Amino acid sequence: MKKIQLDPDVRLLHALADPTRLAIVRQLAADGQVCACDFTSCCDVSQPTVSHHLKVLREAGIVTSEKRGTWVDYRLSPDVASRLAGIAGSLVPGGLIAASTLVQGPRPATARPAAARPS
Repeated sequence: MKKIQLDPDVRLLHALADPTRLAIVRQLAADGQVCACDFTSCCDVSQPTVSHHLKVLREAGIVTSEKRGTWVDYRLSPDVASRLAGIAGSLVPGGLIAASTLVQGPRPATARPAAARPS
């Protein structure tokens, strides 16, 4: 069977669209590094199912893994947040507004030219 090459953005969003995979990503975001064996409790699925989901996340570039003896530890890929921000920014006309800009407070009002009044 021929495997279709997907756009990396499509692969990223598709991988995150699954509730179990999103739970795995959320646990990694909270804990930083998690052993593969510890995902069964957060996701309420079997180890083979966890392994399948981790493979999908790895292939999408969302997680990285490091083998330590018989254990495998997972982390979020360093660029996953910037990839998601890039996708989100491309969907908003004019791009996203930086959070730091929002917390600076209201901008001073700019003078607008007076509208022409009828004589």
